[in-house]
Amino acid sequence: MRVRATAATAALLLAALTGCGGGGDGDGVDSGDTKPEPVPTASEKPGTIDDSQTLDLGEPAKTTGDGGTGVLEITPDTVVYAKEAAGETAANGLFAVVTMKDKAMTAVAADEPAPISGGGWKWMAPDGEMIEFDSGNSANVVMDKYNNADPVQPGGYQWRSQAFDLTPAQAKGGTLIYIDGEEKAFRWKMPAADAGPNVAEVKKQLEF
Repeated sequence: MRVRATAATAALLLAALTGCGGGGDGDGVDSGDTKPEPVPTASEKPGTIDDSQTLDLGEPAKTTGDGGTGVLEITPDTVVYAKEAAGETAANGLFAVVTMKDKAMTAVAADEPAPISGGGWKWMAPDGEMIEFDSGNSANVVMDKYNNADPVQPGGYQWRSQAFDLTPAQAKGGTLIYIDGEEKAFRWKMPAADAGPNVAEVKKQLEF
């Protein structure tokens, strides 16, 4: 009888201990009622550039190609100011000549949109006045190396340039603006003096 009583007592103790461990109140036992916390998602991809951001000369921007086709990474890298360039005299007092590197970033060819579509390059003066690519005598300023205009093939790049015929006041602290194939505007703050890694070469191309 004593053996049976001892066994019964042990069984009661084991049941009591098991009941105490199953409450799911933070003792390491999952009750099945808890749910995983949601993982926060980023609102933007890392490294993307807001199209309202003003970049510095030499900083690249990934832009949509003409007609929404392909991606062009565009990097304005050098600016040169001159009263005369490529045999032309600035009608408004000063040429601003900007060179840029266009690189195709996808598996299809990409091109800058034509000015007739409202895309391409513009200059914004410090007071906000917009100057078009064909201001004054700027359309006659061309350079051999920087005169490419064909679509950029996948994996390749080419050098281009844009000139603006400005007054001296319009050239002081201006902003270069590019409108891409999705009508997004990209902006670069332009130094008020010659700047960039290719100043000497650009001057030679312009026959200074």
